Amino acid sequence: MSQPGKLGFRQIASQIRQEIVNGVYPPATVFPAEPVLAEKYGASRSLVNRAMQVLAAEGMIRPRQGRGTLVTYIPPMLHSPARYSREAREGGQARGAFDAEVRAIGLEPQHEITTERAVPPDDVADALGLPPGEENALVRRRRLLASSIPVRLNASWFPLSIAEGTVLEEAGPVIVGGVKSALAELGYPQTEATERIIVRPPTDAEAEALEISPERTVLDIFHVGKTADQRAVEVTTTVTPAHYLVIENSFPLA
Repeated sequence: MSQPGKLGFRQIASQIRQEIVNGVYPPATVFPAEPVLAEKYGASRSLVNRAMQVLAAEGMIRPRQGRGTLVTYIPPMLHSPARYSREAREGGQARGAFDAEVRAIGLEPQHEITTERAVPPDDVADALGLPPGEENALVRRRRLLASSIPVRLNASWFPLSIAEGTVLEEAGPVIVGGVKSALAELGYPQTEATERIIVRPPTDAEAEALEISPERTVLDIFHVGKTADQRAVEVTTTVTPAHYLVIENSFPLA
């Protein structure tokens, strides 16, 4: 039990942070008001407010105008090759690996999806082997949430010659197993993928969509999926707050 008047704002933040991680305040729940916390920790509201600012900057909580403060901490999800297996993507009728991962931590996956035929960025066109500067791709954009907490921004690009008029153009979470299962059903099963992962600050638009501080860092993942004949049929870019993922890879050593 804390001693009244003895805690600084960093100590208060540390104790609250530990309680959030331990599940005292579960993800996507409304956090106690500052007067309640001030009484609990025997501290002034100004100290509690400074502690809350620290936690908000870390992505543990998010103040909402007129609606209280939401707990936005989510246990980090493992990003490894295993997540792309058919079993992981389709288990329990999941709409891809993200659905299964979010349900595994007790939260509800949500999808905001738009699709359009578009000119792909040069790096995407190059990866897909498409002529640059032409409207020759379909892009499926997704904002992925866990119980209303924005977690990822995805954009999946496909050659229009493959995706035109298919389920990939449907703007809804209708694909069991996600886009890899859809491509397999269309005759383009993937056997190999490469990923490039960088850490960077978010753009203003990304920070707004993910509802994070512009000072946070994000992981930018560039994923290319190929068929057995080495044809690239999918490029998916993912932007996610860095604290939401643990990256794990295995590879042979010469």
